Amino acid sequence: MITPELIKEARKGSAAAQRLLFDHLSDRMLMVCRRYVKNQQDAEELLLDGFYKCYAALPGLQYQGEAALYSWLKRIMINECLMFLRRKNTFVIVSEHVAETVALEEDVLNTLSATEIFNLVIQLPAGYRTVFNLHVIEGMNHGEIARLLGITEGTSKSQLSKAKSLLQKMLTQQNIAYAKRKSQQ
Repeated sequence: MITPELIKEARKGSAAAQRLLFDHLSDRMLMVCRRYVKNQQDAEELLLDGFYKCYAALPGLQYQGEAALYSWLKRIMINECLMFLRRKNTFVIVSEHVAETVALEEDVLNTLSATEIFNLVIQLPAGYRTVFNLHVIEGMNHGEIARLLGITEGTSKSQLSKAKSLLQKMLTQQNIAYAKRKSQQ
């Protein structure tokens, strides 16, 4: 468990304390990075960059519990991912032609594992994936997303709608596997 003493030692530059902090939080933070970046190596690099910034910012952190520490570090990781997407110019607003509205059986989502859902989300174009993650996973409203990404609220809403439509289409394509699983039950 992360304790105030561990944070205090990491602030002083203790490599052992920093390593323990990394070991404790890195798996969860890597998953945050993977939600935004398709490539595992890029996600790992962003994880390391995020922890570097975390260690540099620790002196200003007021430790208020592990949940607050997790939220603070998660925000750093998300910002690293967004900066990476901007640098790579992969945050592209995708046209409406890419996503089509497709009807979806409600039961399909109940049969998918978290890994299957993650694998579908990670396949979304970067713009869709980013807005989807910020709204659905992080709970941000469209105004916050628009300010963070430098887009309009309407664009944020449109990208979320298109992301959902494309996910529905992808789920429909997965329907064969769903039907096969359902028949085996």
